[in-house]
Amino acid sequence: MPKLWNETIEEHRRAVRDTVLDTTAVLVTERGLRSVTMSKIAEESGIGRATLYKYFPDVESIMTAWHEEQVAGHLRELAALRDGTGSAGERLRAVLEAFALIQQRRHGHGPELGALLHRGDHVAGADQHLHRFLSELLAEGVRAGDIRDDVSPDELATYSLHALAAAGVLPSKAAARRLVSVTLAGLRPTTAE
Repeated sequence: MPKLWNETIEEHRRAVRDTVLDTTAVLVTERGLRSVTMSKIAEESGIGRATLYKYFPDVESIMTAWHEEQVAGHLRELAALRDGTGSAGERLRAVLEAFALIQQRRHGHGPELGALLHRGDHVAGADQHLHRFLSELLAEGVRAGDIRDDVSPDELATYSLHALAAAGVLPSKAAARRLVSVTLAGLRPTTAE
């Protein structure tokens, strides 16, 4: 097959997959995980059920694939903030604020969907990746004198991620941002007494 034909087929497959993922996410958000059927997803996506089954065996696998893409997107967003302009402290604030807001949005999934989405290797791998790059940013902040040096950057990353996980139950973006400020206060160098 010519290269152009292969690229067109791949683009089509990607478009169908993206449509299925997006449609399923909307349906599950509106109706709940157990109320969505493969037939309804096919109908709302504008494809046949046989075509849908060529892509995914069930609703749970669609939602897992959707979540994998969401997690990858969040990691790209956080990495761009980490690698952006500004001091280590400014970039750290941007990363922690974005993470807190991601946690807040995530809370809307509900317990059943949350249990499905947050199991699996993709979540563990993303957590490790996030922890590692946050530790590196914190170490940069230690070298710049913006971050305390009496606790290892690895431990500070653990502290930050666990503290900001609480943003998932906060009522507003303003509350999540206040939590970021409190977390950053715990990261600042201690003053000698």
